Amino acid sequence: MRKILITLTTIAVVSTIVSGYAGSLEAAGKSKAGYSLAPDKHGVILKAPDGKTVFRYMTKKPKKTNLAASSVCCFHPLNTPSGQRLTDLAPGDHHHHRGVFLAWHTMAFREKADFSAFGPTGPPYGWNISRADFWGWGEFAPTQGRIIKNRTVDLVRADAEQAELEIQNDWIIKGRTMMTEVTLATVRQQNGVYVVDLDYKLKPAADLTLDHTAFGGFCVRARNDGDSYYATAEGKVQLPDPHYSAAELNWPARKWYDYTIKLENGETIGVGVINHPDNPHSTWHNPRYVWMVNPCIVADEPVKVNKGRTLRLRYRLVVHDGPTPAELLKNLSNRW
Repeated sequence: MRKILITLTTIAVVSTIVSGYAGSLEAAGKSKAGYSLAPDKHGVILKAPDGKTVFRYMTKKPKKTNLAASSVCCFHPLNTPSGQRLTDLAPGDHHHHRGVFLAWHTMAFREKADFSAFGPTGPPYGWNISRADFWGWGEFAPTQGRIIKNRTVDLVRADAEQAELEIQNDWIIKGRTMMTEVTLATVRQQNGVYVVDLDYKLKPAADLTLDHTAFGGFCVRARNDGDSYYATAEGKVQLPDPHYSAAELNWPARKWYDYTIKLENGETIGVGVINHPDNPHSTWHNPRYVWMVNPCIVADEPVKVNKGRTLRLRYRLVVHDGPTPAELLKNLSNRW
């Protein structure tokens, strides 16, 4: 009898140890949950380890949409760590705007051509230039037949700390790929914010000129259903609004500008955009009446990229809940 009691006691002890070990494994499994990427009907969704959506990378245009642009390749929605949507898609004031995107509205691709058949009075060039508006405005260059088309979105690596995506797009004019794009998007959570690093590499198939304009390029189009402000390290911006017709009205070059909005539901959210120091010189087209953040590399002068060369542009997004995290933005801009 005594022997049986000892055996039962031993079993109870072992059971407790195994149960505790299993619980530890379960807790370890949860703590090691990482970022994940899954398809949806409009692209792919990146989820944080806690299961919340960080962003969707859109590759397909919704069947029912106000989006006027031919292209859709963009990050939307981009959410804050609390799950609040920051970006907008095809808002009523600008139907061609789309989340976080990269495009220009006045581009020219020039190919080599032989015009000798036209004789001594023939044009030295002209018909060998293909103009394009991939932004979607259509005011200064054609949009028809111009589309940024996604090829792949791959999750290169992911763990509990960060995720890295590689995105490949083709910039197409009338069925011809005139430029290739490879973008690396690295995402992590730090000090209660999402830090999203975007590294764009653009390689044109012909000599490319990005015309001198007040806006264009990298843009965060935010939602506009609340009271908002822009800020720098010096505090809230009090400068007059920029205007699309006058590049000299853009706001001066800064390491970063932040856009913060108090939503109608009482929540406060925002995004800081940090400009990489190796990017071409940029002034900022941040009109309050358009609710966007746009460091513009062509506001000073045209930017030219020779055939086969690579234009590299890097931006860091700091997506936050609450007011402008000025000290964090300062630290993240200095460490880059």
